[in-house]
Formats: sequence, C-alpha cells, structure tokens
Amino acid sequence: MIVPGSSSQQLAAALADETDRPLATATYDRFPDDERLAAVPEFDGETATVVATTDSDSAWVELLQLQDAVREAGAEHVTTVIPYMGYARQDQSFTDGQPVSARAMARAISTGTDRVVLVNPHESAVSEFYAVPVEIVDAASVLADPLASDLTEPLFLAPDEGAVEIARTVRDAYGTGETDYFEKHRDRETGAVEVSPSDASVSGRDVVVVDDIVATGSTMSEAVGVLTDRGASRIVAACVHPMLAANAVTKLRDAGVDRIVGTDTIERGCSVASVAPVLADTLVADAATGN
Repeated sequence: MIVPGSSSQQLAAALADETDRPLATATYDRFPDDERLAAVPEFDGETATVVATTDSDSAWVELLQLQDAVREAGAEHVTTVIPYMGYARQDQSFTDGQPVSARAMARAISTGTDRVVLVNPHESAVSEFYAVPVEIVDAASVLADPLASDLTEPLFLAPDEGAVEIARTVRDAYGTGETDYFEKHRDRETGAVEVSPSDASVSGRDVVVVDDIVATGSTMSEAVGVLTDRGASRIVAACVHPMLAANAVTKLRDAGVDRIVGTDTIERGCSVASVAPVLADTLVADAATGN
C-alpha cells in the first residue's frame, strides 16, 4: 500500500495510480497539548511505501509515526520515499557545538524503514547518513514536460557551475537548446559582485533558469534581474523542489519571471510536473528484483 504524509497526498495518489497499488487513507490529528498523531487505521498489507516530504518539523514527526504505524499494523517491509528531504543542506557542522542535522534526521528515519528513496537531495552525500539502503532518483527531466513547445532559441541556465548537470538534464529532456551557468565577478575596486551567464548571449532568447531547489528566491531573482536587463525574451524559473518560502514568488515575478515551474516533491501552486512516473519506475524495478 502507498501511505501518504499530509504534505504529499497528491504525489502519493499519483504514485498509487502509476504503480497500480492501493492508496491507504492516513489520518493526521493533533492533541490539545499540540502533540501530533499520524495513523493508518485501515492499513492491510505486508508491504508499505510511505511517501512523505519533510518540508517542516511536523512532517518529520508524521513520517516517523507513519513508519511505526504500518509496522504496528503488520507490515513486514517498509520503503520510505522522501520526495524532498528537509535539513539536507545541514550536512556538516559549521562551527563547534553544532549538529550535523541531516545525519540526525537520517538516523531517526532509518530505525523504522528497510530502505529509503530520495529525490534530488541538495547534497547526494546525505545518503551516507542512513543506516539502511538508499536510492537517489533524479527527477529533473520531468521539468521539461510543462515547458512551452515553441521556446525561442532556448537557453537552460544553472545558478552556478555545480548545478549545470540539472540544466543539461532538463535541456536533454526538452530536446533542444543550449546550457550555461552563472558566474560571479567581484570588482576589485568597489567589491561589488556582478552575476552573469558565463558565455551565452541571452538577448531575444527564451531562458529557463534551472535549480534543484528555490527556497527564498533571492539567488534566482538576482540572476533573473540580470537576464531581464540583458534583453531576455521569456524567462521561466524551473526547480525540482519549489519551497518558495515567504515572498519568494513575488521576488521572482518582480525580477521578471514569466512562469514558475516546479514538481510535486513539495506541493505548491506551481507544481505542474509530477515525479510519480520516475518514482514508479524505481519502485517497480525494485519489486521485480525483490528489493
């Protein structure tokens, strides 16, 4: 059975359709003292796939409870799909006395599952923190699906050189276009930092700015502002994980973004591309091999 966390109900339902597996109806309650209780009162099966994005502290608690709930109900094998892994950017201790938060969360999740599936974690090395087998799924290609078919001389831009592979993945899935990445240049006299594409001209072209996650939107809106000033035609902001905290959407629109495209790893209004087919391929393949 597919068991959804409260933040991943649409994705879980899509995954149930893709895999032809039943979708469990989980419940999400809260006690007067603010303690949470996530349960699966009608769970009936030997295997469970818990699908829960961890975009908040309460989502982490829900996930731990759902894993325990299906075990209590008799599940002999539990797979935990974490579409978006919160705390993944805290993958090291930056100063003395700080935790490695990603490791702490991974250890907790490992106690209640047999394996974990992650979608485009910000740092792939976080998979090493889990005490159970981990599979990383690259779902960036689905971002090409909702893009207009008539993009003019499309340019797929990454925010930095480290993310250019994501831009290439989306470009390859789209079928045409160039890729590039932004570079930062610091003026030796003033200290001012200028952000610009490293090589490609953008004037008159449709540009897709691609990243794994957009959190506050500050970095991407700065890049988009440069593209607008240099005469880019249409600008699309595309990301696997559309966190879009606080006023991120307003920042991007104000900078000149025509459209924001995200996946349903975090369910937002812009989540127009589903990672369910990619996840389904992984789960079905694993089932065929007995994993």
